Amino acid sequence: MSYIRKTATGYRAEVEIKGVRKSKSFATKREAQVWAASEETQIHQAASTHPKSKYTLRQALEKYRDEICQRNTGVHWEQLRINAFLASDWLPVNKKIGDVTTDDFSNFRDVRLKTVKPGTVLREFGILSGLMEVARKEWKWIKENPIADVKKPPKPVGRDRLITRSEIKAMLRGCGYSPQKRVTSLTEAIAVCFMLALRTGMRAGDMTSLEWEHVHPRHVVIEFDKLGRRKGIGRDVPLSKKAVRVLKKMEGFDTTSVFALQPQTLDARFRTIRERQGLSGFTFHDTRHTAATWMAGKFKNNKEISAQQALLDLCKIFGWSDMKRALTYYNPRPEDVASRLD
Repeated sequence: MSYIRKTATGYRAEVEIKGVRKSKSFATKREAQVWAASEETQIHQAASTHPKSKYTLRQALEKYRDEICQRNTGVHWEQLRINAFLASDWLPVNKKIGDVTTDDFSNFRDVRLKTVKPGTVLREFGILSGLMEVARKEWKWIKENPIADVKKPPKPVGRDRLITRSEIKAMLRGCGYSPQKRVTSLTEAIAVCFMLALRTGMRAGDMTSLEWEHVHPRHVVIEFDKLGRRKGIGRDVPLSKKAVRVLKKMEGFDTTSVFALQPQTLDARFRTIRERQGLSGFTFHDTRHTAATWMAGKFKNNKEISAQQALLDLCKIFGWSDMKRALTYYNPRPEDVASRLD
């Protein structure tokens, strides 16, 4: 309903329909009546318009970025990607969301594959599919997800790069690391961080967020996820005797943080040291592949441990809820596999 009220300076129109309330002041009663009638019509039209014809893909992307991404693990990367979608012509962002078709996302795939690798396109499809599923299930803006029938690029082969012993030694030399010397610089701290990663399989983010209060005699507790957000419960990472000796080298370096490193600093300096040593082809994350393969080798030499227990132990150490992840990170040499067939 609408109301026109006389005020000291003119007339005030008030509209209240379907939970929507608006008001505005005018000099004459006629102007107030015209405005109120127009607003009533617009509110009724908006209420009767289906969301698929009301909202654009741009509005959906913005809403997903601002309200939904916070729930997801890769919040920062997702928000960066969505901002890129909004600023480019890869997608018909001004199209009504109900009019967006499978062909629109197929065109997106073809355009992106001209400049980025299939893995990147698959990750971007993951964001877009998540958006369309939220729009379908939660917002009720659409009835079907048009991405469901789009042919995706083939999934890239997983990395199987192991860091060799000679590369490890070269990296430690590049960090100025000495077993007899106390750790006094960030570069030396990176060397110890590198060695601990090889002994435990912890991610870079696990170690840069590690604090002394979570270090125990034979294990550490990871309190943060890979994005630096505190988890509800910690994950226990066991320490071998060699890992304990490595970790002790950081005692006295910082009173709170074990390594006193930021993830960005670790990544940038690691790459710089690697290039300065004339090395290439591996990243810090490849320590995780190397550690998993080394540990699997140790398990196979221990005849008291069954294959099933060894697999479960690996999953527990690395925090894998899916045992198939072991196949991604366990990368033995063909010669080693062949020797076990003899």
